[in-house]
Amino acid sequence: MRPLVKICGINDLNILNELVEIDEINFLGFIFYKNSPRNVDKDFLNNIKHINFKNKRPVCVYVNENKEFIEETSSHFDNPILQFHGDETNEFCNSFQKDFWKVIRVSDQICNEEVAEYNDASAILFENYKKNLPGGTGSSFNWNLLRNIKTLDMKIILSGGINIKNVDNAIGVNPWCIDINSGVESSAGTKELKQINEILKFFKE
Repeated sequence: MRPLVKICGINDLNILNELVEIDEINFLGFIFYKNSPRNVDKDFLNNIKHINFKNKRPVCVYVNENKEFIEETSSHFDNPILQFHGDETNEFCNSFQKDFWKVIRVSDQICNEEVAEYNDASAILFENYKKNLPGGTGSSFNWNLLRNIKTLDMKIILSGGINIKNVDNAIGVNPWCIDINSGVESSAGTKELKQINEILKFFKE
């Protein structure tokens, strides 16, 4: 079984319209973090209601945001998943009564106790730790560390620096889903459809 695919950091309506037509994509991610070059602006959000997501689920990404902001922005989407990158507790993440993913940033080891704290999460997303950056580092951690947590009853999402050169290795780790972001961009925040289509060839049956 090939992993599921998420393309994250979408902030261009033209790209989004193209991506909803691609069968190999399962999740489409939208970042609500002002310090990110992939941050979604109000114009984009106001036009999202015109997009038919078909069989793809939107994922709304937050970093230590307040409850009101999360509820308002996620309300523009039908049945979104909430993805939390900050210091949010399991109780906070679960308070929205929506499926949520919790991000665990990995440096030199994975703490099973930290993962277990988020027992209500639909999945745990692992990505590389970089000081003062909540995500979007564009680099990967030692994926072999994931082999140590296979005993946990949790869906695993692999993220961080996945591109055309290492995506086959990412698939080989056998995560439930692979999160692709900066590895298919021509510059920070600018998705390239050609790069997306090239990397998705690895996920075709």
